[in-house]
Amino acid sequence: MSRTPLDTVEHAAETPDVELPWAELGLKKDEYERVVEILGRRPTGAELAMYSVMWSEHCSYKSSKVHLRQFGEKAPQSDALLVGIGENAGVVDVGQGYAVTFKVESHNHPSYVEPYQGAATGVGGIVRDIIAMGARPVAVVDPLRFGAADHPDTKRVLPGVVAGIGGYGNCLGLPNIGGEVVFDACYQGNPLVNAGAIGVMRHEDIHLAKASGSGNKVILYGARTGGDGIGGASILASETFDDAKPSKRPAVQVGDPFQEKLLIECTLEAFAEKLVVGIQDLGAAGLSCATSELASNGSGGMRVTLDDVPLRDSTLSPEEILMSESQERMCAVVEPSKVDRFLEICDKWDVIATVIGEVTDGDRLEIFWHGGKIVDVDPRTVAHDGPVYERPYARPHWQDALQADDANKLPRPATSEELRNQVLQLVSSPNQASKSWITSQYDHFVQGNTVLAQPEDSGMIRIDEESGLGVAIATDGNGRFAKLDPYTGAQLALAEAYRNVATTGAKPLAVSDCLNFGSPEDPAVMWQFAEAIRGLADGCLQLGTPVTGGNVSLYNQTGEAAIHPTPVVAVLGVIDDVARRTPVAYREEGQLLYLLGDTREEFGGSAWSQVVHDHLGGLPPAVDLERERLLGEILISASRDGMIDSAHDLSDGGLIQAVVESALLGDKGARLVVPDGLDAFTFLFSESAGRAVVAIPRSEELRFTDMCGARGLPAVRIGVIDGDAVEIQGEFVLPLSDLREAHTRTIPALFA
Repeated sequence: MSRTPLDTVEHAAETPDVELPWAELGLKKDEYERVVEILGRRPTGAELAMYSVMWSEHCSYKSSKVHLRQFGEKAPQSDALLVGIGENAGVVDVGQGYAVTFKVESHNHPSYVEPYQGAATGVGGIVRDIIAMGARPVAVVDPLRFGAADHPDTKRVLPGVVAGIGGYGNCLGLPNIGGEVVFDACYQGNPLVNAGAIGVMRHEDIHLAKASGSGNKVILYGARTGGDGIGGASILASETFDDAKPSKRPAVQVGDPFQEKLLIECTLEAFAEKLVVGIQDLGAAGLSCATSELASNGSGGMRVTLDDVPLRDSTLSPEEILMSESQERMCAVVEPSKVDRFLEICDKWDVIATVIGEVTDGDRLEIFWHGGKIVDVDPRTVAHDGPVYERPYARPHWQDALQADDANKLPRPATSEELRNQVLQLVSSPNQASKSWITSQYDHFVQGNTVLAQPEDSGMIRIDEESGLGVAIATDGNGRFAKLDPYTGAQLALAEAYRNVATTGAKPLAVSDCLNFGSPEDPAVMWQFAEAIRGLADGCLQLGTPVTGGNVSLYNQTGEAAIHPTPVVAVLGVIDDVARRTPVAYREEGQLLYLLGDTREEFGGSAWSQVVHDHLGGLPPAVDLERERLLGEILISASRDGMIDSAHDLSDGGLIQAVVESALLGDKGARLVVPDGLDAFTFLFSESAGRAVVAIPRSEELRFTDMCGARGLPAVRIGVIDGDAVEIQGEFVLPLSDLREAHTRTIPALFA
């Protein structure tokens, strides 16, 4: 690529035959030809750099746009939705004049290449998305997936990722309140590091990414621009890992959480003084993204002088400056009369700030370097008019055989002793074992507003001290279910996150998602993707929870081996008073345990089938979203009215996993009786959806069961909180000490 200032727009027009490295930058031949057609000439090196990163899969959604439209076409009516898809993050009204913004994104490939910095900068990037909306970040979550727990490379990747998340989030002073850790061999060589964040603001403080007002100044502020992460997320996340292509392994971004903390406070102070017209964070595609999106979303054009960008490396070419994804940077549009005050605030917080351009009354994005014009484009063609692919997709030839391999026919325990041993095997397996060794490296309670955090069903934050108003968030996804049936699997992820929020007493409001799939060039993967989108869009419409935004992560595979389709769904909910929240832990002996919902023989993709038989086959549990809605309404009402003291959703591992977790967290045992019509094995291990187990004070039993009966929700009494063991009457007794040893030893033994 040219490193001289001579490749100006004028020079490009005069030298149409100059060869440019479009293929090395990830563009296809027809995409490059389309750029030439748009410009009416060959691009300059700087223009090529911009188009290559902005038209990458990660930034342009070129393979997924045609399917993502369903989230708009099928969007439910929602009075709570204030800002939807298309901005840095969605925003919902949570009452009392407060708005909450939240989003989940991926940093998968960078986190495999360099686990610590990949994960750390994933946290930093999602937090800047929240700041850019005008909100103060209040919490983060981290859904994670790794290869086999005992694989040597997992021992390399997981500790680095966990340290990166904790190191960055803890330094920012943001509590980590949720997420999950899943192990599966399909993620070997391609872990999923998804990061989510929540921010709070008043309605009037919402900011958007647009550059309006001719003459307004464009200010770049934050860290200096360096050579780290050139094309990092944008190009690295747009290709399959292949050791033969080192060009697809560029430098991973390097984060500085202390710089980001200063950036947060500086930005919020500027917002408070109404100094900012428009704002955009610099994440994937760096300045290429910030300038083109601000200009295309505004009412005019933009003129930028690249020489004014503060650099860490003076040898960077203009192309590299435009492609750099150096962290802790933002771009603000400020009226001329307010520039001095904006710069004063930046100086106060020791944040470097430089005017690099201004908004024009034209419709072009013009960028200059050493006096020459090196970019002259319609910004919309860079930011929004990238290629749109209708990739071919087809149901995989192996799908029928996979579904026919019925997990319900696997050998079951023949004796009570076998049943007992399989319970211990389950609760000590890497996926079901306690993750406290991991989560203890995160600060859950900094800022003092966390009321629920891991291992609760959802994290919960108080956002108003006087009223107790709070929000809850849960992230869920089951790649095994989605592999068996991606439509149902996506709805099961939605249903579980929805249920986890409702279980704590919060009302689900809206959804963000992170859609992790293999190569879109594989018709089988595209079928999985299309089906998952269809399932999620249909499910959100039925539950009344609009998708506010999110992220698509494709090319998650090594060579020909794709990960399981893994749609991760985040559901945000609101609770009027966090004092009425419902925790997971058992709190009082003598309280009655009730199982809500229907239990069926559903073991396809289950934890039992994986742990005991290393099997994946059959059909996932059926989804009944109306039942999920009803269950949610009853859990929320019971929490608000003080009818239940503990609640836990039933998902991975079934009833026995939920009971063991609640018993261990509360250090109180439980005596259970198998209900009529069920055998002990199905009672303990079934993963039927739409279920929860609740602990009810005896004084509230009649009121609670009357409510369930009146609403038509199955509710059966299955036992009582009592003693220091989990007992299944007529089958076995497991002391809490044995369960605790089994549940807590696994992860430290693997990674400590």
